[in-house]
Amino acid sequence: MTLDAELPAWARDDAFPEAGPGWGWVDRKGNRFDCDSFAALSRVISEDLAARVDLVWTPDSPGLVLPEEISELHPALKMARIRWAEWDIEEGRRQMTIFGIAFVVLLVFGGLKIERILSNGTLGLAALLFVILGLFPWYKGRKRLQRARKWAAGEMIADAPALRFETWLAIQKAPVTRLLLGLMVLAGLTQVVVEIHAFNQRHSLHGFASFLALINVILHLGALDGGGHVTVGNAGLSKGALFEWWRLCTAPFLHGHWLHWLMNASALAYLGKRVETFARWPHLVMVFLISAWIGGEASARFTSVPSVGASGGLMGLLGFLLVFETLHRTLVPESSRRRLLAGVVFTGIIGFLFRHFIDNAAHVGGLVAGMVYAAFVFPRSSSPHRPRTTMVDVVLGGAALGLVVSAAIFACIKMV
Repeated sequence: MTLDAELPAWARDDAFPEAGPGWGWVDRKGNRFDCDSFAALSRVISEDLAARVDLVWTPDSPGLVLPEEISELHPALKMARIRWAEWDIEEGRRQMTIFGIAFVVLLVFGGLKIERILSNGTLGLAALLFVILGLFPWYKGRKRLQRARKWAAGEMIADAPALRFETWLAIQKAPVTRLLLGLMVLAGLTQVVVEIHAFNQRHSLHGFASFLALINVILHLGALDGGGHVTVGNAGLSKGALFEWWRLCTAPFLHGHWLHWLMNASALAYLGKRVETFARWPHLVMVFLISAWIGGEASARFTSVPSVGASGGLMGLLGFLLVFETLHRTLVPESSRRRLLAGVVFTGIIGFLFRHFIDNAAHVGGLVAGMVYAAFVFPRSSSPHRPRTTMVDVVLGGAALGLVVSAAIFACIKMV
């Protein structure tokens, strides 16, 4: 018999709140819904169209549990999983149709030259949306559908640890991650307001082309210098010999497109919470800051055009988790660690295919920085308990947090 003290936090009996009386279920927002019988609970799960059922309880369960952990619910859960997979496939097809048509129209308009896919930002964005919002969900839906149709009770129980881990992680509080997201929102809103103001002034700027040029200047005010060390002069963009180090701090809070911002914000929400939950908040901030800095240095030295975005810091968090969780194997299920590696591979493939407008130097620099940080700071451990925060961690993390907050505010000031 395994004692709770020998298990990681997500695997213990008290990982989730106490159950209510009778039967019931909990949605992703933590709202509880009572059911008058087991048949009613089973019906809710089988008819769940939006994957709302997160946890359930029965008279036999002292605490909330996953539906996968109750074998009697497996038939209803299998029906729901098949329906979810079919929805993913249909949504993937719809998105592929939309962005596929847009891509073909743009390609025909551009002269049917494959080189334009790689170098033209609009074509590249259409192709990227086709892959991320269409092809990828469709492929995942196909795999889930095949697995759901073959699902046996034993396989569903075997998948429960990874699902339990992700569900537990989703309900953990991560205030510093929320603060970093808030800084990204602040910088993003500032950028939108400035660009809207520029749009309203476009007629006085002698046409739309001048408006686009102004938007480029707005981004370049805080962007990383490219290999040519682009700086902003009184008359616009000009070549300069000096590298402006402060751009390493402002560039992570600027983004070239709404999709760019949304992808980075989503990655920060997940990776940041995972780092903050297991390695604690000081290391979240220090890894993000150091990786963004190193990624920015790599971008400035190895790319020829200015770049923006938090990708260096985010790849640092990903690299940190890969090494940290390998050194602490009992903290996280093996399948969840493999998903992180799959994220690196997927990012690498996307970066190669769309290398003409994706900053791979920042990605690689940040990834390596995060991996080195984890290997240098954390020793190997077989303990199921998360590392404790020391006073040194708090002091260094607090200083790093102050720098990050100052960088975000400074980025807003530079744009305004």
